[in-house]
Amino acid sequence: MVFLACHAAAPAPGGRSAEGRVPGDGAELFYRMIGRDAGAASDVLVVIHGGPGMDMGYMVSDFGPLAERHQLLFYDQRGGGRSELLRDDAALYTMERHVADLEALRRHFGLERMTLVAHSFGPAIAASYAMAHPDRVARMIFLGPVPPRAGDLWKRYAATVDSRLTPDERAELAKQEDAMLHGPDPVRACRAYWTIGVKPRLASPELASRLTGDFCSAGAAAIRAGMGVAGPHTEESLGEWDFRAGLRAVPAPTLIIHGDADAIPMDLVEEWTTSLPNAKLIKIPGASHFPYVERPDLVWPAIETFLQATRP
Repeated sequence: MVFLACHAAAPAPGGRSAEGRVPGDGAELFYRMIGRDAGAASDVLVVIHGGPGMDMGYMVSDFGPLAERHQLLFYDQRGGGRSELLRDDAALYTMERHVADLEALRRHFGLERMTLVAHSFGPAIAASYAMAHPDRVARMIFLGPVPPRAGDLWKRYAATVDSRLTPDERAELAKQEDAMLHGPDPVRACRAYWTIGVKPRLASPELASRLTGDFCSAGAAAIRAGMGVAGPHTEESLGEWDFRAGLRAVPAPTLIIHGDADAIPMDLVEEWTTSLPNAKLIKIPGASHFPYVERPDLVWPAIETFLQATRP
């Protein structure tokens, strides 16, 4: 896997810096603005990365096609990436804290209603925010999302991922995961981990060359904090989550895009459409967990059509 630098950031609206830190719920959050400045806050898309415990680095450059027409606001979730690294305290990583961070981001940038674009674990944060602040969400786009309830997700997901790896690859992943937490060079271990780790998350291994983001760009301290503190505590805070009842009160139009080869089971993902009153699912053939990279010919036009049809 070759990791490339992110695209240069475009100027943010209102003369703000293209990147910096903003105060969240007791933690500073790193943000980056890229893309076309349309001069209207309604055209800012707030992008929520996956994880938990990761950062925006793996996404930014691959979202270039979306940034050609829209302004994108990325941020690193609390306790990871280039955001403030917090102490090892489970109370600092609850979903309520993540929701409060997103609300603080909205207020800071003066966004009346947000368009949320979320990948992987990110939709759990987006949905939690939408349930808490339904009047502040204009629309949502979920890419390769976790389902709206835990169910038997992790059991099925792990079985699928394991089936796509050799015994040697599984052993090497475990070795590099330990090295990220306890070894002398977390960045090197992170790169070695993801060289193998993308394989079961793609419909075809040769598609790995299309991923231009960097899973390991935030540095050694952030990798350790994300893997050892932020990620585990955030996941623990969700427990056996089930958003279905709360989602019925979320009116925002929602587009769900899911690869038909994703290890996250399609039947569980379909429950977003039966829980949200205004949701549509597009199943992407020949794609797994990074459909926007694996099938950009289908994903970006579908997103653009949705955005134009639901423009505030």
